[in-house]
Amino acid sequence: MSDAPICAVVGVGPGNGLALARRFAAGGHRVALLARRADALAEFAGGIEGAVPVTCDVADLQSVEGAFSAIREQLGPVTTLLYNAGSAVWGNIDALEAGDLDRGFAINARGLFACAKQVLPDMREAGGGIIGIVGATASLRGKPATLGFAAAKAAQRSIAQSLARQLGPENIHVYYAIIDGMVDLRRTREMLPDKGDEDFIRPDDIAEAMWQVGQQRRSAWSFEFDLRPFKESW
Repeated sequence: MSDAPICAVVGVGPGNGLALARRFAAGGHRVALLARRADALAEFAGGIEGAVPVTCDVADLQSVEGAFSAIREQLGPVTTLLYNAGSAVWGNIDALEAGDLDRGFAINARGLFACAKQVLPDMREAGGGIIGIVGATASLRGKPATLGFAAAKAAQRSIAQSLARQLGPENIHVYYAIIDGMVDLRRTREMLPDKGDEDFIRPDDIAEAMWQVGQQRRSAWSFEFDLRPFKESW
């Protein structure tokens, strides 16, 4: 094991998760990449020196526990947790079932809670740490078609705020990024072919902002900040 700090990125796909892993690796961290698909993780990890892929379903508490045990064994104690896992079933109350809400809460809210529980002993032993969460505008307000997603993200934001208030005195910086805009991914480009480059928010730029907030000095920490393309209406 090297002396580099260990960063666990939860919810690694081709967008924000991968961008976060690359940015924190460039900043000197050894990174663990967590997601459900082992094949995709292996491909992502292959492009980041020293990265370790770890399969994990954040909706399964035993899977979370096993994943973080594997990270400690292969890399060491985690002092930075970046939570990007998210899920949603779109639709209003007429279209949704209770199970649709359950899945959203399990991934967005309970998954964050479970991962934070796993890393806290290591952060406390180290004397501090970082927990950065990728949120959404939906955490602040609900619309008919975002009922399930908004409820789960609001719960996630409340968990993050509770963690920040409790853990700040322990030198653990918890922060929440409100992503207000369409993330620049292949699928969003295909869904919105009439949109141009300036209509999308780039994953690398989200990752850079998450990195910069993580470097803040303790006397001027941010908890919540929003990120959007300059063209976005707000």
